[in-house]
Amino acid sequence: MDEWIDYYDSTHTIYASKLHRDLHFQIIARDIIGYISSPDAVVLDYACGEALSAAKVADACGKLYLAEPAPGVRGRLIARFAPNTKIRVRSLDDLRKMDEKSIDLVIMNSVAQYMTREELDSGFAVIRRLLKPAGRLVVGDILRPEVGMAKDVLALLKFAGKHGFLKDACYGLASTALSDYRQLRSRVGLERYSEDEMIEKLKRAGFTATRAAANIGHNPWRMTFVARHPLQATAR
Repeated sequence: MDEWIDYYDSTHTIYASKLHRDLHFQIIARDIIGYISSPDAVVLDYACGEALSAAKVADACGKLYLAEPAPGVRGRLIARFAPNTKIRVRSLDDLRKMDEKSIDLVIMNSVAQYMTREELDSGFAVIRRLLKPAGRLVVGDILRPEVGMAKDVLALLKFAGKHGFLKDACYGLASTALSDYRQLRSRVGLERYSEDEMIEKLKRAGFTATRAAANIGHNPWRMTFVARHPLQATAR
């Protein structure tokens, strides 16, 4: 995961335009809010990235922890949300020191593909300790083995056409093809999981999980899973 952390901590061009970037975070915030069950809920966004719309998520819950591994991104989060008393920024290492059974909802969106399978297991172990007995873990934007980059491109073009930045998206795709992102993706690769593999992986981590009806974000060819402690899942 370290090379991906360094990439996202740099000045990258993953977004086609400012509109694309802003819409990306607005839609993710909207989808996260849909999983918040109470205005008093304590929410953790695991490896949150820039989280530009985190204030909207914080408005819908009692407290929001933004956990981010990239130090530069983490510094920007601290500066951006310093006035918001509901938001606290943490490193991933900080999570190991937090009180167990203190979080109602953990979001891990568009993260698993950048982690090795062992790193993901370690992340799940930390999250399991933090989740309250009735808490939920939402793992979003999981890449499927049978779905290639062409579907990602198509999803972006549909998203861009709907929101009015199609020209920028086409230019951005051409730039990405020659960018450090494409080179890093080709060299390091991204982890992919079938539905059964992710459910089994979560089961081995101590969760009972099901696939959600819709993915978090704009890409319908990726998957989201909702996981709970087994006893809580049985009770439901």
